[in-house]
Amino acid sequence: MKHDYINTGILRLTDFQVPPPERRRAGRVIMIECVQNIPCNPCSTICPQGAITIEGDITNIPVVDFSKCNGCGLCVANCPGLAIFMVDESIGDNSAEVGIPYEFSPFPEKGEIVSVYDRSGKIICDGEIVRVRNPKSYNKTAVIYFRVPIQFSLDARFIKRKADKAKTPIH
Repeated sequence: MKHDYINTGILRLTDFQVPPPERRRAGRVIMIECVQNIPCNPCSTICPQGAITIEGDITNIPVVDFSKCNGCGLCVANCPGLAIFMVDESIGDNSAEVGIPYEFSPFPEKGEIVSVYDRSGKIICDGEIVRVRNPKSYNKTAVIYFRVPIQFSLDARFIKRKADKAKTPIH
């Protein structure tokens, strides 16, 4: 069944456009997990490369021209649905870098080891924070970059700080 996410709430790689392996090995590139027809277009309007288009009606699904994407991250930070992330499999040493939108505080720190989760909410591996970007052009949504074993690059969708690094909320 192609659209099993309707019942499960969990997307599979067959539900959206995935860059080919050779493009992922060439450097950072986006993946858009936008699968429902809703009126939204910040990704296509903010992309300085013209890599994201929405043909016809604004409710259509965005399409990525992976050859135009330079992995700048503007679309990741400006997607109101947090549906865009980046993958870079050019790192070498059997690891990959993943960039995700992040709207929690405090931010993790470079070098911090975090738990990495898949789309279903299961821990799939540990990751290491590589950098945190939060310039004004990112519209108050940071992009967190972390390194994972390459076999998890397409499935890594969220991180959680380890208990010893997480801050206790102030009540």
